[in-house]
Amino acid sequence: MPLTNVGADALGVITITFVAVLGVVGLLCILYSVYFRDRIRSQRQTQLRYFGGPSVVRIIFILLGIWWGFGELLRLELLRRNGRVLDSLDPKYQETVCKCYIVSNLGFSEPCMFVTLVFLLRASLQNTESGPLSHKWSFKTMVYILLSILPLFALQTAVVLVGPAFETDLHVNKNGYFFKVTTGYPDDPNDVVRCFYPLLSTIFLGVFAGMLTLYLFWLGRQILSRVINKGLRKRVYTFIFCVSCFYPLRVLLLGLSVLFNPGGAVFEVVAFLAFLSLLCCVGVGICILVYFPIADSLALNSLQDLEVARRIVDEHNETLSLIANRGLGGDGYVISQELTQMGSTRLHEWSWRLAS
Repeated sequence: MPLTNVGADALGVITITFVAVLGVVGLLCILYSVYFRDRIRSQRQTQLRYFGGPSVVRIIFILLGIWWGFGELLRLELLRRNGRVLDSLDPKYQETVCKCYIVSNLGFSEPCMFVTLVFLLRASLQNTESGPLSHKWSFKTMVYILLSILPLFALQTAVVLVGPAFETDLHVNKNGYFFKVTTGYPDDPNDVVRCFYPLLSTIFLGVFAGMLTLYLFWLGRQILSRVINKGLRKRVYTFIFCVSCFYPLRVLLLGLSVLFNPGGAVFEVVAFLAFLSLLCCVGVGICILVYFPIADSLALNSLQDLEVARRIVDEHNETLSLIANRGLGGDGYVISQELTQMGSTRLHEWSWRLAS
């Protein structure tokens, strides 16, 4: 059943609204991250340098999310009808826009965002020497991200550029499920060109997402074994659940979209739900890996209280160590070490409680 102009425009307006909100929130978080980094440098708060280390990668993740959001606007029919933005373009150019959308979003921005999330989560397990505090960490991370998505980018480009001709020449599939990119104008020159999700492109994206999801589960398990704060544990659970559920759901919905005709009601709803699924992943990633770490770090603004607490714990450890050494002879050293470790753990818990 064809989707009425009112229904298509409604979904288009909602999509544009969500993308606009994502852009505004993303820009605010970028400013927040720059402010936090500048505050660390200006006030020489070296204790917080570890939390400001991944700032560059965080900003890159937000920019990728904004890029992906604006890329999603290219597929909207709302911009292609009735003399609107892309309606004046020749159908061949509109077809090129659809191809660029597939390569840009499914081949570049989406994989880059997912890999960037993994690297940001992995940063918490790295040593301060080679991890986020290292001057070369951000540069190395960006290089690793690009190298990670390069094979998928090449495959998506091949599907868009070579796939349709390959299918036409060899009559692979009469429905064009595997390589179809656009539809609309061949049957009606006055009709709008509609973007299609090639099945082979979705399969490549699904294999990539599946491999990274398994790695994300393993990484989350490593992090949960080290987290001592209940609030942080909830955040890690929320992040892993949302990313491991919504991103595969998007891939599944994109795969199902080949069963329906572009421009139909079911296809537009499925495409919108796929967009909404990844939007939830981006939103959760910005909140948990960008906003909350900065907000928690800025909550540690009373560093004098932190130093006082550190001295109290150290004095407490020295007293307990002295008592253990005097009262228990040779076993006193072992017990004093255990008490010192307990004191350090309490200080760590106190500092994270202050941050939460």
